[in-house]
Amino acid sequence: MPSISMKQGLFSDPVFNRKLVSLAIPIALQSLMLAAVAAADAIMLGRLNQNSMAAVSLATQIQFVMNMFLSSVVAAGSILGSQYWGKGDLRSLHDIFNLMLRLCFLIDLLFGLFCILVPGTMMTIFTNDPTLNEIGASYLRIAGWSYLLTGISQCYLTIMKLSGHAGRTAFISSSAVILNIILNSILIFGLIGLPEMGAEGAAIATLISRIVELIWASGSSLQKGFIRPDLTRLFQRNRLLSHDFRKICLPLLGASLLWGIGFTSYSAIMGHLGQDAAAANSVAAVVRDLACCMCNGISNAGSILLGSQLGQGHLDRAKIYGDKLMKISFLVGFMTTGVVLLFIHPVLLFYRLTPDARALCTGMLVITSFYMVGRCVNTVVINGIFDAGGDTKFDVFSLLVVMWMIAIPTALSGAFLFHWPVLLVYACTCLDEVGKIPWVIHHFHKYRWLRNLTR
Repeated sequence: MPSISMKQGLFSDPVFNRKLVSLAIPIALQSLMLAAVAAADAIMLGRLNQNSMAAVSLATQIQFVMNMFLSSVVAAGSILGSQYWGKGDLRSLHDIFNLMLRLCFLIDLLFGLFCILVPGTMMTIFTNDPTLNEIGASYLRIAGWSYLLTGISQCYLTIMKLSGHAGRTAFISSSAVILNIILNSILIFGLIGLPEMGAEGAAIATLISRIVELIWASGSSLQKGFIRPDLTRLFQRNRLLSHDFRKICLPLLGASLLWGIGFTSYSAIMGHLGQDAAAANSVAAVVRDLACCMCNGISNAGSILLGSQLGQGHLDRAKIYGDKLMKISFLVGFMTTGVVLLFIHPVLLFYRLTPDARALCTGMLVITSFYMVGRCVNTVVINGIFDAGGDTKFDVFSLLVVMWMIAIPTALSGAFLFHWPVLLVYACTCLDEVGKIPWVIHHFHKYRWLRNLTR
C-alpha cells in the first residue's frame, strides 16, 4: 500500500468523503425515520390527550431495553462482519448472519411474551399512576407481537448495510415508517369510518409495519448480489467465530445494559415526578432521538468504513480515518446544539400540554441542546471508532463510573431525597454524556482500536 500522509485536512480526502457520505446519509435517514415513528406516536397521541402520550412513551421503554440486547448482537455482527466483508470471506459472513439470527430470535421471544402476557406488571416498573399504567398495558399487549419480529428484521438490515446495500435498508425502513405513520393517523383518531383507538391503534400500526418490513427485508436478501442466511447451516456452530463473536458481544451487551437500564431509569425517575414531568420528558425524548440521527449515521458509517480498512490490514489509513471521524463528531455536536435551540418553539406548537408541562419541556430542551455535544462525540467515537476495532470494554467502564456512580445516584437523590426542582433533576440525568468527553478523547489517542480481528 502506498505511503499515506498523516497530515490531511478534515475534508481533503475525496475517497473518504465519498464513502462516508454514501454510508452515513442512508443510515442517518434510516435512524431519522425510526425516530419519526416515536415522534408521530407522541404528536398524535399528544393531540388526543396528554396521558395517552405519556403512557405510550413509558411503555415503549420496554422496547428500548429489548433493543439494548438486540443492538449488542447486531453490533457485534456488524463489527466482525464488516472486517470479513473487507477481507472477502463470505463463508464467515454467512456464519455470522446465522449466529445473529439465532440470538435475536431468543431475545424477541423473551420480551414479546412478557409484554403480551403480563403488560400491567411491566408498566409498574415505570409509573405508579393507575391511569398511565392502564393505557400503557393496553399498548404493550398488542405491541408485544411486533417485538417477536424486531430482531430478525434488524439482522437482515444490518447485513445489507455492511455488504454495500445501505440505500436499500434506508428505503425499506423509511417505507415501513411512512406506513406506520399513515396507519397511526387512521387508527389513533378513527379515520375512514374506523373507531378511535388511541394507544391501541398506535400498537396495531407498529405491528403491521413490522410485518411488512420483515417480509420486504427477507425478500430482498433473495436477490442477486445480496447476502442471505444459509438455512442448511442455521444451527451449525463455528467455534472459532463464536469465540470471537462472544469476546466482542459480551462487553457490548454489558455496555448496552448499563446504558439502556440507566437511561430507562431516567424515564422512570421523571415518570414518578408527576404527569407534567412525564409528559415534558416524553417530548424532550422525542426531540433528543431526532437530533441524534446524524451522529448515529456517522457512527454506523464510520464503524463499517473503519472495519473494512482494518479487515484488509490498512492500519495507517484506518488511523487517519479515525482521526477525521473524531473531529467530525465535535462539529456535528455543536451544529446539533444550534438546531435543537432553534426548534424549541416550533416543537411545542405540536403538543397539547398543560402550562406547567410546557414550561418544563422548554427547560428540558435547552438542557438537551448542550447535552447533544457529548452525545454526538461519544456516539461516534465509542460506538463507531472503538467498536470498529473490537475495543468494546472501554464503554463498560465509562458507563459504570459516569452514569451509575455519578448521574443516576445524583438524579435519584435530587428527586426523592432532596426534592430538587424537576429541571435540576433532569439536568442530573444528562451528566453522563458530558462527563465522559475528556476520558473518551484520552482513550482514543491510545489507539487500542487499531486492530485486525479476522482470522
